[in-house]
Amino acid sequence: MVEKYDFLVIGGGVAGMSFALKVARAQKYRIALCCKTTLDEANTTKAQGGIASVTNLQLDDFDKHIHDTMVAGDWLSDPAAVEQVVKNAPHEIAELVNWGVNFDKKTDGSFDLHREGGHSEFRILHHADDTGAEIQRGLMEAVKHNPFITVLENHFAVEIITQHHLGVRVTRRTPDIECYGAYILNPNTQKVDTYLSKVTVMATGGTGAIYATTSNPDIATGDGIAMAYRAKARVEGMEFVQFHPTVLYNPDETHPAYLITEAMRGYGGILRLPNGEEFMQKYDERLSLAPRDIVARAIDNEMKLHGLDHVCLDVTHKNAEETKHHFPNIYAKCLSIGIDITKEYIPVVPSAHYMCGGIKVNLDGESTIHRLYALGECSCTGLHGGNRLASNSLIEAVVYADAAAKHSLSMIETYDFNEQIPEWNDEGTMSVEEQVLISQDEKEVGQIMSTYVGIVRSDLRLHRAWERLDLLYEETEALFKRVCPTKDICELRNMINVGYLITRQALERKESRGLHYSIDYPRK
Repeated sequence: MVEKYDFLVIGGGVAGMSFALKVARAQKYRIALCCKTTLDEANTTKAQGGIASVTNLQLDDFDKHIHDTMVAGDWLSDPAAVEQVVKNAPHEIAELVNWGVNFDKKTDGSFDLHREGGHSEFRILHHADDTGAEIQRGLMEAVKHNPFITVLENHFAVEIITQHHLGVRVTRRTPDIECYGAYILNPNTQKVDTYLSKVTVMATGGTGAIYATTSNPDIATGDGIAMAYRAKARVEGMEFVQFHPTVLYNPDETHPAYLITEAMRGYGGILRLPNGEEFMQKYDERLSLAPRDIVARAIDNEMKLHGLDHVCLDVTHKNAEETKHHFPNIYAKCLSIGIDITKEYIPVVPSAHYMCGGIKVNLDGESTIHRLYALGECSCTGLHGGNRLASNSLIEAVVYADAAAKHSLSMIETYDFNEQIPEWNDEGTMSVEEQVLISQDEKEVGQIMSTYVGIVRSDLRLHRAWERLDLLYEETEALFKRVCPTKDICELRNMINVGYLITRQALERKESRGLHYSIDYPRK
């Protein structure tokens, strides 16, 4: 089957939905919003802490936010990208509010701002401790009521379409690669349909699920990055995987592990060993509010030093009712496993959390493949550099969605559908035994990445990961070529591709910088 849409948006989080809503204002284009699961299961919903924007002009300004972002990114951030996000943030906050998103306010009507690690001022807007879920709710309501947007739930994008599918040899040196849409797996027929588009947008989220423990949902398998890479798009910064310092330690819950928001440390939470001893003073003068890479490595080191399964976050010294008010979901979650956070320490561990790299894009959000845009966590805008500043990701998504919407709307009338694209060859079957191998291989990818490509790395570990991933790659590609595509095998392919990219780019960086820390290249 062949479908045609002016805009094909792959991914239904804050980036994909805000882009779709912005281009829908033209009221003349057909827009498809393709989600691999349901619209409410995007990674956006897991963002607890908040969204960063300069709003209190009496205390804060753009220069402070820019400086904090550059410092957190270890001065690897692109200044133009940082300035674009920071200066456009207030306008996009107003857009979110206009779409129905609610942020907590004080009695005087001003935003109730939090402060998080690496920020010099209080500039984090939030909705209790489930800001991402509130943003997702507000945008979903707007999308569902928009007559120009068709939502395709449980549709899995297998590959994006370029000249390669017309028999043209495409390499990384090909200067004029174009995207004509995507091949998408239909859940009802289990057939791969052809979706032709004038503009295609990757908004597929992150890569956390390729690690054994992550704050991300299972769907965060790096699909967009892998598809774009296979189509010969430029991918950068993959060595910079952010590990959130504090997810709830619960061996029965690893995908996703429950996030203990950084806002809790901004609120006054103190990191301690289980015996009550503080330790962050040994690592950074900012103590528990140091940037995430420093805190994650400190926790990792203390756990190894003392043979611990976890460390602890302490908010028992804070007012109990205030804690329950600010963090109702965290309070309820911990209580459900027998921990009263107003009286007991919260057991926490670091966990794979956010990908700072991804599909390289310009200030308009366009990738190195013409007519293909990338937004949100799957993109590499240059904002985050070597390490993401807390709560900068949600605002990056909406700012770049705005830039991409404006640019693509200005260009779309010059594009046509490519009617020559062949339909997908869906010959082949998969046995039960092969299905079991896929699930086992997914676990193996997680073990490889967490063991060898984690918070602290070495060339020896990275080479070992490379060799094991290479073996999995050969086996999986051979299987993929002889079976009909399923969501499971496509995700496995993508996980292996992304693991390879992280490993290769980590090996290429001969220094410890930002989130990439190698014992072979210690910081000077």
